[in-house]
Amino acid sequence: MTTSDEASDLARDLRRNLPAADKHLAMLHGRLAAAADAEGVLDIAYRTVDTPVGRLLLAATERGLVRVAYASEDHDAVLQTLAERISPRILHTPARLDAAAVELEEYFAGQRRAFDIPLDWRLTGGFRSTVLHHLATDLGYGQTASYGTVARLAGNPKAIRAVGTACATNPLPVVVPCHRVVRSDGSLGGYLGGLEAKRILLTLETAA
Repeated sequence: MTTSDEASDLARDLRRNLPAADKHLAMLHGRLAAAADAEGVLDIAYRTVDTPVGRLLLAATERGLVRVAYASEDHDAVLQTLAERISPRILHTPARLDAAAVELEEYFAGQRRAFDIPLDWRLTGGFRSTVLHHLATDLGYGQTASYGTVARLAGNPKAIRAVGTACATNPLPVVVPCHRVVRSDGSLGGYLGGLEAKRILLTLETAA
């Protein structure tokens, strides 16, 4: 049985030892990925997409989208963390994330106001999970709320700093809209993707 790690190692060996064209390697990789998926040994699929806020890494399990990462988070480091926290059986398998890529493309084109793809929430828990679930369901497109307002929504009005931590460690930015949380005076506050990315997302939603 071929594991995803073995598939990746084989592809690297072929690239070193055979003068194959890139398209042939891509075809081989696709076959290996399909085999790993069919045999049930592919736990995490990933791909990248180019967006107005930079290249985003998308990763999904059988449960749903588990990670969205900005380039500033270091995609290699993110994949390593996924291997440690979920499973080392990770493979670059773009087709498995086509639905997520399409919804993001529609969102950035101003054609989508909510995401319908299933989410895997396992990378967050406790109060942080409560905060992020409220952001996903209660803070609609084009709206903003202060950290204090979100703390009240999450059932702990005094947990303003904890709300900030939940936003800063959100494993699913853009899709779970922590960019809609701002300071009480209306200023942007922080954002894990950088303030320019937050500004772009808020401007996009306001203009639509």
